[in-house]
Amino acid sequence: MEETIAGTETAHIPKQRGESLQDTAVRYAEERHWDVFPGTWLEAADGVQRCSCGEPACAAPGAHPAREDWATLATGSATVARRMWSKQSAASILLPTGRTFDAIDVPETAGFLALARMERMELTLGPVTCTPDRRMHFFVLPGAAAKVPDLVRKLGWPPASLDLVALGEGSYVAAPPTRFGSRGAVQWACRPTPANRWLPDAEELISPLAYACGRER
Repeated sequence: MEETIAGTETAHIPKQRGESLQDTAVRYAEERHWDVFPGTWLEAADGVQRCSCGEPACAAPGAHPAREDWATLATGSATVARRMWSKQSAASILLPTGRTFDAIDVPETAGFLALARMERMELTLGPVTCTPDRRMHFFVLPGAAAKVPDLVRKLGWPPASLDLVALGEGSYVAAPPTRFGSRGAVQWACRPTPANRWLPDAEELISPLAYACGRER
């Protein structure tokens, strides 16, 4: 049975498989109230999946903004989202940070180490994604980007010494099931659920995340 998220009415969590990108983007806007916008997409050329941007060495094929004014396109309207993806059904699903959430970006190995520690600490997590380029994004309340450097510094780490950064206004994350070329799709390490509809503050997660990143140095 598919899990559900809380709301004024019971609603299904966006599926990772078996559902169109358009329907998934609409679900994010409608059920989680996340802003969404369509990015680039993958095109087959000589049997190879290439990014629609046309750059042969694209670092994130099919998983980055398609235009410079992407921030103005982002919408929390399910109706507008459906209209945007109707123009290009294969477009990736991108979520701007600094609006309904910020994201703490860490290496995958450190992220899973931190997840195990957070579980032992019985911390309530927000959604967490795992990307094909071996990064993890922990969704937290907006404002994290401004205060994470000081939080890390208070824990005894020079911020620049850790592979940890908070993504806020002007940044974005790719949402499941967006694909990064042939490398695979973004997946949920922690899916959206009723328990994590209300996001944690960065201060609640920064200690285990910084510790895990410190071990990875």
